[in-house]
Amino acid sequence: METAEIRKRYLDFFKERGHAIIPSAPLVPENDPTTLFTGSGMQPLVPYLLGQSHPEGKRLVNSQKSFRAEDIDDVGDNRHTTFFEMLGNWSFGDYFKQEQLRWFFEFLIDKEKGAGLDPARLYVTVFAGDPETGIDRDEESTDIWKKLFTEKNIDGGNPKYIELGSEKEGGDKGMQGGRIFSYDVKKNWWSRAGVPSKMPVGEPGGPDSEVFYDFGEFAADGSPRHDPKFGAHCHPNCDCGRFLEIGNSVFMEYKKREDGNFEKLAQRNVDFGGGLERITMAANNDPDIFEVNHREIIDQLEFLSRKKYDGENKYTFRIVADHMKAAVFLITDGVRPSKSEQGYFVRRLIRRAVRYADKLDIGKKGFSAIVDPIAIMYKGSYPEIEQQKEEIQNIISGEEERFRETLVRGLNIIRNYYAHGFFSHGSIDSTTNTGGTENRINGDTLFNLYTTHGFPVELSLEEFDELKKKNPDDPLLQYDREGIIKEFRRKLVSHQETSRAGIEQKFKGGLADTSEKTIKLHTAHHLLLKALQIVLGPQVKQRGSNITSERLRLDFSYDGKMTDEQKKEVEHIVNAKIAENLPVIRSEMPREEAEKLGAEHEFGQKYPERVSVYSVGPKSAILTKPQFDKAFSIEFCGGPHVAHTGEIGNFKLVKEEAVAAGIRRIRGVIE
Repeated sequence: METAEIRKRYLDFFKERGHAIIPSAPLVPENDPTTLFTGSGMQPLVPYLLGQSHPEGKRLVNSQKSFRAEDIDDVGDNRHTTFFEMLGNWSFGDYFKQEQLRWFFEFLIDKEKGAGLDPARLYVTVFAGDPETGIDRDEESTDIWKKLFTEKNIDGGNPKYIELGSEKEGGDKGMQGGRIFSYDVKKNWWSRAGVPSKMPVGEPGGPDSEVFYDFGEFAADGSPRHDPKFGAHCHPNCDCGRFLEIGNSVFMEYKKREDGNFEKLAQRNVDFGGGLERITMAANNDPDIFEVNHREIIDQLEFLSRKKYDGENKYTFRIVADHMKAAVFLITDGVRPSKSEQGYFVRRLIRRAVRYADKLDIGKKGFSAIVDPIAIMYKGSYPEIEQQKEEIQNIISGEEERFRETLVRGLNIIRNYYAHGFFSHGSIDSTTNTGGTENRINGDTLFNLYTTHGFPVELSLEEFDELKKKNPDDPLLQYDREGIIKEFRRKLVSHQETSRAGIEQKFKGGLADTSEKTIKLHTAHHLLLKALQIVLGPQVKQRGSNITSERLRLDFSYDGKMTDEQKKEVEHIVNAKIAENLPVIRSEMPREEAEKLGAEHEFGQKYPERVSVYSVGPKSAILTKPQFDKAFSIEFCGGPHVAHTGEIGNFKLVKEEAVAAGIRRIRGVIE
C-alpha cells in the first residue's frame, strides 16, 4: 500500500466521523516567530486548543507537511527523515479518550477502509503519572486499550499492563509479556516545549498514548533485531529498530500557570499525530522508510549513478533522497537558500546532497534531475511542485554551482594554511612560521572551515589525510583524527546553543504570546501590505511574515528596490489609516466568498472551506457589521488584532532589502 492511499483512507475515515478536512499549513509558520518550521500538525492550531473557535468546527483532520531540522544529522538509517507528513485529527472540546483511541485502533486494523494492520503487532503506551505536578496515571486509557485488545482476542483475551517508568527502566525490565506499558513524563507527556518543567507559562500540554508497530524479534536474514547497546531487553520505546512508533494521541487538557503548577483548560482536547510514512511502513511490514516512501527517488538515483541501492551505498542514497525531497518542499513553500534562518537549512540540505551525490558520481551529470520523481510522486497531493518545477530546478542548480565554487575555495584555503605553516586557529595571518606542533591541525581548523567558509568537515579531513600522505613527517600534520572531530563537535554544539539562545531572545514576545504590542504590530502589518500595493502596484503579494513585540517583518513580491519617496509614501498611508481610527472586524465565511471579495492571502498556502477574514474600515462600520466594499484592506487571517487602528500608535519603516530574486523584505516598528 502506498502513502497516497493511506493518506486518502485516513482523511476519509475521519470525515465519515464528522471531521472537516483542512489543508496542510505551509512549512514556514505564518505569524509564529517561536519556531522556524512547521514540525507538527498542531502548531497552526494552538489558538483553537486554547479555546478560540475554528471556522470549520470542533472536529478537524488533515495531513500536514512537516520539517524537522534537528534530524538532519540522523538521516542515513532506515527510519529518519527531515521531511515527512503528519496525519492529524483534533477535537476542540468535543470527543475525548473513548472515541479517539477506539477510532485510531479501528483505522489501523481495518482492511477495507484503514491501514489493514495485524492487531497482534500493535503495542501501546500510556502516561505513568508525575509526582512533581501531581497529575495521576492515565488509568482510563489503560482500561480502554485493555477492552480493545480483548475484543480482538489479543493475548488470549487477557492483555497485560506493565509499568516500566523511564526508558532505561524499560531496558532493564523488558516486555514481561505485556501489551500495554506506562512510561514517565519524558515519554508519555506531550507539549511543544517537552516535559512539564520546561513548559512556559500559558503553554498547553497533556498526557498521551502512543501506538507502536512490532516488526518482529528477528530480521529477514534471521538475525535478532535487538542490539544490547540499547539495553539488556527490548521494549516499545527501545531504539534498536524492532518497534516503530506510528501514532500519538495527546489528551491536551492542561495549561501551565505562573506559579509553575497546572490547571485544567476550559475544554478537553484531542491532538493526534501519526506519521504517514511510518504507518505506510507498517502496512507493508517494511522497516525501510526509503523503500516505502522514496522508491521513485531511489530509482532515479540508480539510473543517474548506475549504482544499486544496497550495501554501503544505502547510506549515501538515503541522504541524497531525503535532503532533496525536503529542499524541494521548502523551496516550493517560498524558502530560498541563504545564510540565515530558514534559508540556511535549504542551503545545507542542497550542499550536503551535492556532496553525497558526488560519491555516487552523479553531480554535474544531472543533479537537478532528482526533482523530477519528487514532482511526479506528489502530483496528486501537492501539484504546486510540478507547477514550480522549472524554478525549483534552477534554484537548486544555482546553489549547486555556488557550492562547487565553495569547494574549490575551501581546498585553496587549506593549502594556504599548510603553505604558511599555520593551522591552529584557522588563520593564515601569522607573521612567523615556526613549523611547531602549536600550529598543527585542531578542532578550530575544522570549525572555522565549516562555519566561516561552508566547507564540509568530511572534505577537510580528506584533504588533511592527502597532505599527510604526501608529507608524513611534517609535525604540522601530526594530528589525532578522532580528537579533532570531538573538539569540532564540542565547538559546534556550543555555537548552536549560543545561536539558539539568540533566536529565542530575538523572538521573545512573539505573536504566539499575544502581547499588546505584538497585536498592534499584527494589525499594522495588514495596513502595510495594502499601502505597499497602493504605492508599488497591485502585483505586490505577501511572501512571508514574522511579527514579534519589537518589530514586524513582511516579505513581498517586487522586482526593484524601493525609492526613499516610495517608502515615505507607504509610511504616510499607514499612519493616515491609524489616525482615522478605523474599526477592525473579524468575519467567518466560505473561502470562495472571501476570494470573490478580493481578500488577500499568502501565496502558496491552502485554506479550509470556511475561513476567518479581517477587514479594516471604513470608519462608518461597526465592529459586528463589516462593509467589505468600502474596507481599506481585507485579509484571510486568524488574528488577533486591535479593535480600532487608533490603538496602534505611530508607525515607522526601519529597513527595506532584497532577500531573493523578486522578493523584498521590509521591517517596521511602532513608537
